[in-house]
Amino acid sequence: MYHRILVATDGSTLSKKAVNSAIAMAALCGAELTALKVIPRYAQSYYEGSIPLNATDVARIEGTWKADAEKMLAGVVKAGKDKGVVVTPQVVKSDLISEAIIKTAVKQKIELIVMASHGRSGIKRLLLGSETNHVLTHATIPVLVLR
Repeated sequence: MYHRILVATDGSTLSKKAVNSAIAMAALCGAELTALKVIPRYAQSYYEGSIPLNATDVARIEGTWKADAEKMLAGVVKAGKDKGVVVTPQVVKSDLISEAIIKTAVKQKIELIVMASHGRSGIKRLLLGSETNHVLTHATIPVLVLR
């Protein structure tokens, strides 16, 4: 059925449920699984919402974010290994999370994207946005959304 599955995760409890479902599906299909964590770039100026830092401090902060993401994805790799699933961890740096998910899926010829949704509506959805909704409406491949 599916040979390449991508699961997007942010490490939240809800996202962990999506990871577990993606691992189970990959095991069932005999598919390869890519575990993706998108990290932001550090804002470079006051106008972007931060106090400007020197390049060394920015690199240190972004390095910490990347290390945290890699540690989280190592847990996904271990969970996959326990179920006999080969998991490839990938950290992508982008401020546009949904676009990074879609671009990664296209680049790796993914056949299914698995992600969680908080199911926000009304003003919360307007203010916080919905990365999942953006992936759903812009991806050209199937997207499995879990709540």
